[in-house]
Amino acid sequence: MTATMRRREFITLLGGTAVAWPLAARAQQPAVPVIGFLGSASPERWASRMRAFHQGLSETGYVEGRNVAIEYRWAEGQNERLPTLAADLVGRQVTVMVAPGSTPAALAAKAATTTIPIVFEVASDPVAIGLVSSLARPGGNITGVTSLNAEVQPKRLELLHELVPTATVVGLLVNPTNPNLAEFTTKNLHGAARSLGLELHILHASADRDFDAVFATLLQLRAGALVIGADPLFTSRLEQLAALTVRHAMPAVYQFREFTEAGGLMSYGASLTDTFRAAGVYTGRVLRGDKPADLPVQQTTKVELFLNLRTARVLGLEVPRTLVARADEVIE
Repeated sequence: MTATMRRREFITLLGGTAVAWPLAARAQQPAVPVIGFLGSASPERWASRMRAFHQGLSETGYVEGRNVAIEYRWAEGQNERLPTLAADLVGRQVTVMVAPGSTPAALAAKAATTTIPIVFEVASDPVAIGLVSSLARPGGNITGVTSLNAEVQPKRLELLHELVPTATVVGLLVNPTNPNLAEFTTKNLHGAARSLGLELHILHASADRDFDAVFATLLQLRAGALVIGADPLFTSRLEQLAALTVRHAMPAVYQFREFTEAGGLMSYGASLTDTFRAAGVYTGRVLRGDKPADLPVQQTTKVELFLNLRTARVLGLEVPRTLVARADEVIE
């Protein structure tokens, strides 16, 4: 009787140990790192950029769902939502936060934490807007990638003037809820407009409901062209803006290729596939243990020009052959 009981106890103990071993082994496995992704627009709008970001991650050995997890937060072009979304990611104790695509997203991430590593991707000068102390030595918990999109705003005006030389009054659309970029763009464009002998008028839109009033004002001003300033709101409403420029016969330029694809006349700006891939690489390097303070801010220099000749014909514009020859892509 005693021997039988002892044998049963032994079998039970052995069975319990067999179950406990894999549980203990699993407990010893390192937790999968989590990326907190603070997107200023929407996943649909950023499909090509996200592919580039994931490509950059994979180049450093990280694949979502395999050895890294990603918590996404999307502001849908509403800058006022970014601080709350950034705070939510901090509360979830993500391993690294990525804030690409807009200055407000990068600033919201920086304001939310001084300890979680941050990788940004912005169009403006990160030193001028207070993100880092210097490009070579960012310092603190933040680094990233900057493009030439903000700096090439005057070139957009020059290209628009070349395409519509008869326009002497030009509008500039900016978002007042993105003051850093709006003020920088306004200052740059005022100087460029004076050098070209153009009269520049600043128009504001902070929601899509403001767009109709913007185009009504352009009509009152007898404006002959429009420069759309860089902003997540405008990027998230490209189809609407492109349609309005055609409906009101307003030649316009924006920074992203998607604007031209949606029917806008022209776009000129940095290659976002390059900048998002670079942000993905930096994110992977931080996950591997590199400190943001030791990673210099990368500067991309590639810019692209896209023209929509179909829209030009609708607007009654004759596109100079020299401009067509310089374009990276022409939509016939």
